[in-house]
Amino acid sequence: MSRVAKCPIVIPSGVNVQLDLQDISIKGKYGHLSRTIHQSVKIEFLNNQIIFSPRLGFSNGWAQAGTSRALVNSMIIGVSEKFSKKLQLSGVGYRVSITKDNIINMSLGYSHIITYHLPKGINAENLSPTEIIIQGIDKQLVGQIAANLRSYRTPEPYKGKGIRYSNEVVRIKEAKKK
Repeated sequence: MSRVAKCPIVIPSGVNVQLDLQDISIKGKYGHLSRTIHQSVKIEFLNNQIIFSPRLGFSNGWAQAGTSRALVNSMIIGVSEKFSKKLQLSGVGYRVSITKDNIINMSLGYSHIITYHLPKGINAENLSPTEIIIQGIDKQLVGQIAANLRSYRTPEPYKGKGIRYSNEVVRIKEAKKK
């Protein structure tokens, strides 16, 4: 039984929620998101709260209700506040720049410059030549883009060079002794 699904979601002011059978659409200050909820989940909208519960006859009802509640809660937070991930580049000559066309150019020690085209709805901000912030209303998409950028040069354990999240701690290994 999911404990996450038992907590109702309180709708903040400035956020509009529309339910149409299993489709939910949420409009907020920063944009609009919609999602189709699994058929084993029953959604109720009462007193400015969304309540999730399982339908009878489904063995995975509570699990799907908890997952659906977490996804809808992330949608509400996204359209009202936005999600962001901060990446740091550490290494000699590692640089990042952003063009007006939402294209990220990275110099990561390879023989060429890596370009990454950001999808619609995702913004990037360059704090310094070695720091970048990815922002958007879709939590999954922001995290996936940050992971894609990080995968071009993951932090290595001997010197710590690479792209890392701002809150990530890289354990530095001791070099081989003779």
